Amino acid sequence: MRTVLTREMDGRRVLRPIWSGWRRGLAVSTAPEDAGFGIEARHHRQPRGSRLRSGPLGDQPFPGLLPKNLSREELVDALRAAVVDRKGKSGELTLLSVLPELSQSLGLGEQELQVVRASGKESSGLVLLSSCPQTASRLQKFFTHSQRAQRPTATYCAVTNGIPTASEGKIQAALKLEHIDGVNLTVPVKAPSRKDILQGVKKTRSHFRVVATGSGCALVQLQPLTVFSSQLQVHMVLQLCPVLGDHTYSARVGTVLGQRFLLPAESTKPQRQVLDEALLRRLHLTPSQAAQLPLHLHLHRLLLPGTRARDTPIELLAPLPPYFSRTLQCLGLRLQ
Repeated sequence: MRTVLTREMDGRRVLRPIWSGWRRGLAVSTAPEDAGFGIEARHHRQPRGSRLRSGPLGDQPFPGLLPKNLSREELVDALRAAVVDRKGKSGELTLLSVLPELSQSLGLGEQELQVVRASGKESSGLVLLSSCPQTASRLQKFFTHSQRAQRPTATYCAVTNGIPTASEGKIQAALKLEHIDGVNLTVPVKAPSRKDILQGVKKTRSHFRVVATGSGCALVQLQPLTVFSSQLQVHMVLQLCPVLGDHTYSARVGTVLGQRFLLPAESTKPQRQVLDEALLRRLHLTPSQAAQLPLHLHLHRLLLPGTRARDTPIELLAPLPPYFSRTLQCLGLRLQ
């Protein structure tokens, strides 16, 4: 994920983009310091060895993914150049677990870093960190106010296995977390009652727009208008177009004689996503490689408040990971 650090210097709040890394590798990006909350970070370079290839890839089907066996020191160093998970099991290397070391390596002294905004554990994209409590508080208030006003601040890019019927629209679904076979999964709830809402069921909404289509897949921009665990993945499943690399919820979409339909969420166990032979050929993947396909869901754009209340929001952009870009190339899709 791309990591953006906010801190306070000489009475000014400054954003400094850095890069972090935990398997979902991304290109390096640098930008100058600037007064106020933000900078528009658009300049980015592909790291060496990440050139796209559209042919068979052998043992390297997903360029940009980093090895799992990093040391704590290597992870702190890699935070400037790749991606980290936001959460994890006890003992796993995650962004949260190395924030103290990262603070020291950035020369922040006693200032503690905290995560202000981040994409989900399996997705790639922007991570917003802050060492200034006042800055973090103002950012959180901006996100909360925008959500209440139904103004999206985050834009994700997703590649879907299947093409949505409509080219643009809003997805609405009531969702709840349910513990199934030892795993917490997000499950849709039809016609939730007032009691359901009080017991944790949440009405969720996302806006989607199809950017490009090809080979039975689509490049879709997603803007969540609410926040719920795995919301975007489940919303796309409800459109019968699971996100490519979704090995948790895609099994809920069944196919008979070429027609897709939804399987019961409560009784459908997570399993590796199965792709048809034509799509495997387009992606130059074997079935075993496809079983390791990363989730193609990327927090591409994030809006931050300007220096003054009436200023236009600042836009931060995170370039696509190399494996994501390669998939687009194989499918003939372009992010416009």
